[in-house]
Amino acid sequence: MKMIFIGATHEVTGSCTYLEACGKKFLVDFGMQQGEDKFENAQIPVSPAEIDFVLLTHAHIDHSGLIPLLFAGGFRGEIHSTVATANLCSVMLRDSAHIQEFEAEWKSRKAKRRGEDEYEPLYTMDDAIGAIELFIPHEYENPVEISKGISVRFRDAGHLLGSSSIILTLIENNEKRTIAFSGDIGNTNQPLIRDPQYIEKADYVVMESTYGNRVHERPTDYVTALAEILQKTFDRGGNVIIPSFAVGRTQEMLYFIRQIKADNLISGHDDFPVYVDSPLAIEATDIFINNRESCYDEEALSFVRQGINPISFEGLMRTVSSDESRAINNDMRPKVIISASGMCDAGRIKHHLKHNLWVPQNTILFVGYQARNTLGRSIVEGAKKVKLFGETIHISAEIKQLPGVSGHADVNGLMNWAKAVEGVKKYFIVHGDADSVDSFAQCLRDKMGINSYAPYSGAEFDLISGEITVDAEPVTIERKSHNNGNIYYSDLISAADRLSHLINQSSGRANADMRKLTEAINRLCEDWEI
Repeated sequence: MKMIFIGATHEVTGSCTYLEACGKKFLVDFGMQQGEDKFENAQIPVSPAEIDFVLLTHAHIDHSGLIPLLFAGGFRGEIHSTVATANLCSVMLRDSAHIQEFEAEWKSRKAKRRGEDEYEPLYTMDDAIGAIELFIPHEYENPVEISKGISVRFRDAGHLLGSSSIILTLIENNEKRTIAFSGDIGNTNQPLIRDPQYIEKADYVVMESTYGNRVHERPTDYVTALAEILQKTFDRGGNVIIPSFAVGRTQEMLYFIRQIKADNLISGHDDFPVYVDSPLAIEATDIFINNRESCYDEEALSFVRQGINPISFEGLMRTVSSDESRAINNDMRPKVIISASGMCDAGRIKHHLKHNLWVPQNTILFVGYQARNTLGRSIVEGAKKVKLFGETIHISAEIKQLPGVSGHADVNGLMNWAKAVEGVKKYFIVHGDADSVDSFAQCLRDKMGINSYAPYSGAEFDLISGEITVDAEPVTIERKSHNNGNIYYSDLISAADRLSHLINQSSGRANADMRKLTEAINRLCEDWEI
């Protein structure tokens, strides 16, 4: 029995663990790296065709997104997950394949004009559909024998609809080992879905640490705060545009808006329309509804038992086609438009920003994290104008931000989860950036006296002897230089380094000075963006 750590080692995305036991070779998760990867990942030590099966914790692309690539390489084994995860993956993997094909086509057109080779997509729609057909769905808490000596149980992790921790039991040559894979552990008191369920006992635990060194701020009274923004915007005749992630955050927003309407918290605009303009979000919302009995928390189920759909209400309109999406602009009533993507870098939200950013009566409301170098981040940080579809759009709308209801447990939630598991010989800490992983591993050692280890990709562990047989070292990805010997480009890089140093030294400056510097940088970007 052995376990090799492949992805999400000292990094937050790209989860993947390889195991060999009972004559089988299998993976727990096979996720896509999102954002910049700092370290090289080890290769899975066998070909895709040699993988016998995959165990999947949940549908987020950083856990499931490379499964179609596995299929493209010859994998034809079973993929085991919860029912809701299988349903969500049927939508999300097809959506991911569409993005892969679209981006490859776009890059190929540009390459062809330069006389260069065309780009191939990472995987195709056929690969995604082929992978989807391999899913074997399971209910929470039902023990499943995958093959002789290998059984699993899925337990609700409270992170996303259908998300799970996996309790893996291996029996080989009269040796028994239980390994718990935490998956992404959810925050408590999230709308709609249940709180994370604890695991009683395991020999070894592979545990996430996304917020392993942070404590969440006190949750916002979302209903009151959102109602105030809607009221103020509608009173001045404007629209509220909400860039939102299609799976999870969109359904949470519908949950809050239903409550606002039910409690009559908006005066003078009782019948205000709410558009969900994202085919992926619409399909995901139906999946939420269809899995309500197995995944909703007690509050949401109490509505269901009263005959109330907690994420639907009068005035909710769902637009699927492009023509329906464009027609939203013909509705002159003050309204809410919820559209993907959540960071404004792709999808129909860019279309709605083009039509609404320049109107001072409108509000653009951000309800999720905005990563660096995204359009959403630029808008939140005070950009005065942006380019959309080749057109410069002046920003006159009010820009508001409500902190998201985090789907991840903070360090206190992680500690509570870890404390609940008895008999653990070693914790393996993964799925967090370097600071978070190392901090949480140290926290377990200091506060619980627990043997914890934060592996790098390629680290190997013998489940029988309990020994780390390969203590892998980090391999940093070398970034390619793009200066091609151009002295002017080198000067530009030097200037960027100087600007970065100036920003890093600005934390103690007066707020007014920092605001002026931010505005100056945004103006510079706007003048030079292509």
